[in-house]
Amino acid sequence: MKEQFEARMLRIYFGEADKWQGQPLQEAILGKCRELGLAGATVFRGIEGYGSSTRVRRERVWKLSRDAPMMITVVDTEAQIEKLLPHLDGIVGEGLIAVSKVEVIRYTRSETKAKSS
Repeated sequence: MKEQFEARMLRIYFGEADKWQGQPLQEAILGKCRELGLAGATVFRGIEGYGSSTRVRRERVWKLSRDAPMMITVVDTEAQIEKLLPHLDGIVGEGLIAVSKVEVIRYTRSETKAKSS
């Protein structure tokens, strides 16, 4: 089944070494997303990038301490994204958050197809 609707996409950019209350930042953010009942979130680990500090963050194969660029993407309704934003104020110490309108096309299996597979 195919359904289309307007939603919001939230992208959170930060560094792999960033933490919140001793926990990796991506784990803290994903935990809050799950707690608030958001549809889903995906964490991406970048190869190289920089932000407002212009400090280049790189993923290094042989380096013990890593600080690769990270991005979390969340797509959900405007209301759900709005529930998350105030929590990010307290969790994200340094980074960038971008919110944009998106057109979602979601494909799901129909009940009868899923049962016969």
